[in-house]
Amino acid sequence: MDEEFYSIISSICTQDSRYFPEAYGFVMEALSFSQKRFRKSKHISGEELLTGINTLLLKKFGPMTLPVLKHWGIKTTDDFGNIVYNLVENKVLAKDAHDHYDSFKNAYDFDEVFINGYRKQLARRLKTMRF
Repeated sequence: MDEEFYSIISSICTQDSRYFPEAYGFVMEALSFSQKRFRKSKHISGEELLTGINTLLLKKFGPMTLPVLKHWGIKTTDDFGNIVYNLVENKVLAKDAHDHYDSFKNAYDFDEVFINGYRKQLARRLKTMRF
């Protein structure tokens, strides 16, 4: 990310202080991750982005995901929608006619995905390990 991006994020955070700048940087990272995962060079849907966010959060932060999200000011998937639409309003991202904020509303429960989902993922990994 370049200086212009961080300048825009600083301006967004001044206008909307709900989220830390790191949350915006992470969403951009998750966008790139999701584009690769879904083999799309440009546009991805809100649902695809949320899937990528989920996967990348668990990959990067594991059991610390919820504290990290809380620190960033993110409590629900709606918050990711707010971040994306703040980026759209500031022309960092673009949306098309199929994009709607509603695709981010209550998409998944954080406790279910980041606690129970992580535990299930960890249990699967442990089963494949040899001791």
